[in-house]
Amino acid sequence: MDKWRYIIAIITFIGFCILWLTYNTSVIEAFDKNASNLLYGLDFITLFHYLGETKVIFFISLILLIFIGARLKDLKLMLFVFLTVGLGYGLYQFLKHLIERPRPEIPDQFSTYSFPSGHAVHGLLYLLTIAYVISKMVISKKASQFIWGIAIILLLLIGTSRITEGRHYASDVLAGWMLGYSWFMLCVWWYETGNRKKVNKKTH
Repeated sequence: MDKWRYIIAIITFIGFCILWLTYNTSVIEAFDKNASNLLYGLDFITLFHYLGETKVIFFISLILLIFIGARLKDLKLMLFVFLTVGLGYGLYQFLKHLIERPRPEIPDQFSTYSFPSGHAVHGLLYLLTIAYVISKMVISKKASQFIWGIAIILLLLIGTSRITEGRHYASDVLAGWMLGYSWFMLCVWWYETGNRKKVNKKTH
């Protein structure tokens, strides 16, 4: 991938850390309140939270792993999916329990912690992983851009759905996107670094 995407990943990780340290400040609280006032109750967007459910993500990821094993026969790419989706799940769960931010106060609210949003992190990770795998198979640049575009739109809707139904603060979702993208690009770096070395050896 282009180097600028790795640079963005570093920036998003810094952004995540900043939100972690400042989510209880007046500036972020005002941001969360304004976002909630703007988005809360938008039922159309709320429906997209189903695409970010853990069971759905792991089921689709399992299908992706089977496809890679049967069609592409790339064991390292299968491990890449495990790192992005599997360890990504463990990462945000660990951070939730480490940070222990309470969720917004609404009726019938979940009892789990709020920061970062799991739907934002996990939704981004599995959708970008799918786009990454599929884009390696298509020749057309336009088709690849279309796939990435759909993935980005869906991950934005999944994350935003957590604000529209009051399950998360906007800063939880934003932090989730930042953390998810940083972790995804770290996994991409791991995958592509080893592959580039193999290509270089073959050309010499």
